[in-house]
Formats: sequence, structure tokens, C-alpha cells
Amino acid sequence: MSHQSIERVSPIAAPARVGQGTAVEQSRAAAEVLAAVQVAQQCPRNTTAAIAEMREVCRNETLAKRAFFAYPKGKSTVSGPSVFLARELARIWGHVHHGLIEMRRDDVYGESEMQAFAWDVQNNNRVSTTFIVPHKRDGKKNEAAEQLTQLRDIYENNANNGARRVRQAIFSVLPGWFVDEAVDLCQQTLSRGGGKPLPQRIADGVKAFEQFRVSPRQLEDRFGRPTAEWTEHDVTELGILYQSLYKREITVDEAFPRRVDEADLYGQHEDDGTPEPPPAETTGEWPAAREPGSGATS
Repeated sequence: MSHQSIERVSPIAAPARVGQGTAVEQSRAAAEVLAAVQVAQQCPRNTTAAIAEMREVCRNETLAKRAFFAYPKGKSTVSGPSVFLARELARIWGHVHHGLIEMRRDDVYGESEMQAFAWDVQNNNRVSTTFIVPHKRDGKKNEAAEQLTQLRDIYENNANNGARRVRQAIFSVLPGWFVDEAVDLCQQTLSRGGGKPLPQRIADGVKAFEQFRVSPRQLEDRFGRPTAEWTEHDVTELGILYQSLYKREITVDEAFPRRVDEADLYGQHEDDGTPEPPPAETTGEWPAAREPGSGATS
């Protein structure tokens, strides 16, 4: 009688217990979802009040300055409503849950599996997307991507990549007409510029870009005409670009391929070779940018 040998495969080691903090969080999350659905059904949103609040908020210049993003892509510029505006509209509309989850991190392959979601619990309309974020940072032109190993760099890289998906998820569950009106109102707020004359706003904008060592000539090249011919729309686009640089969504090299030299910065003239001193500090409404490397903004 033959005997068959059976090889036993030991199961993969697993934690012997669930930590108290994990168990509490799991119970809390389940209870929170149930409570959110019940509240949304018992106290539905007031659409009229939400529209009125959206209109009031979008007339605020501080919010309008953060309502858009812009970055170069090839020979064109991609721009649109920012994740900051998306989160604000979700708060105003009400009963909208959204977030970003790091589902798994693989340090061997250098990537993280993420999930971005938005959920209108009143209408039970949920949008989510799962994606892979490599632990890499794009290099400059003709340079290879930089592999990220520091925990802070990986966290910021995941958060920056996830923010775009969260923004898209929120806009997918909000009514299109609600978002469109908010975008139009924010653009109108930016075009008014706080009531300041257009020449003063242009001067303040040009001055603000000196913090990034961007010369007036580079700005004129980007817009295709001298500052004297800039319009309200140009100044609005200039403010959006400034905010993208300020929040480090793009770099100066990406926005302006040719870096400034001393002659550009200080206005050196070819006729007499005498450099002009830097202009005095402005008191305009442009926010002061942080020094490079001082930390990311959100």
C-alpha cells in the first residue's frame, strides 16, 4: 500500500491581534458612514442657500486667487479650477465626502497604490479612482527622473498626485451648472482686481515675479506683447501663474525655459551699460512667496 506524501504549506504570518486603535477606527468609520447617510436623508441640503453662499464666497478676492491652477504642457498652458475651489464648493453644496487614501506602499518597487474618492451621500452618487504613484520626481529637460527615498518627499509626491484626482472626483459629483457659475464668478472677481487701476495691477504683478527671478522681458515673451498692451485677461492669467509658482505646482524652469540673467533683472541697457537699481518694495495685494525649499503649500 503506497502512501502519498502531503506537503503542508504554512500560512503567511499575520498579526495575532488587531490593535486597539485600528479596531476603534474601523468601528468609528462604519458608524460615521451610517450617521452621514441618515443625516443627509433627514436634513437634505438647501439648494437655494448653497447657491447664495457660493455666489458670496466667489466674490471674495482671496478665494478667487486660489481658485485656479496653470502649468505648461508642450507649447501650450493647461489651466482650470483648482482642488482648493473644489473642496470649497463641496463644503458649500453639503453632504459631500471626499478624500485620498494610500492603500498600499511598496518600497521595493518604489510606488504607492492610492485611491481618490468623492461621495454625495444624499444622492448616493460616489466616484472613485485607484491609481499608482511612482516614487519619482520628474527631472529637468534631458535629465532622468529622480528616485524618491525620503518619507517626506514620498508623502508630498503622493499628495500632489492625489490632489488632482480628488479635484476631478469632487467635480464629478457636483452639478455642472453649480461649478460653472462658481468659475465664472471667480474669474470676474480676479478681473476686477480689488478696484485697483489696471496699470497699477500690471506693475504689482511684474514686481511680484522678481521674487522668482523672472524678468519683465520673460513675462512679455510669455504673453506675446509688451506690458503696456496687457489686458484685464492677461493680468488675471498672470495672477493664476503666480499662484501656481507660489504653491510649487510648477517650477520657474517649466514656466519660463530661459532663466533670467542680471541684465534682465536689473534692467541693464545696451546704450550706456548702466544698470538700474531694483524697484522699491511693493505694497500691492500680491502675496509674498516663500523661499525655495521652505515647505510645500496646499
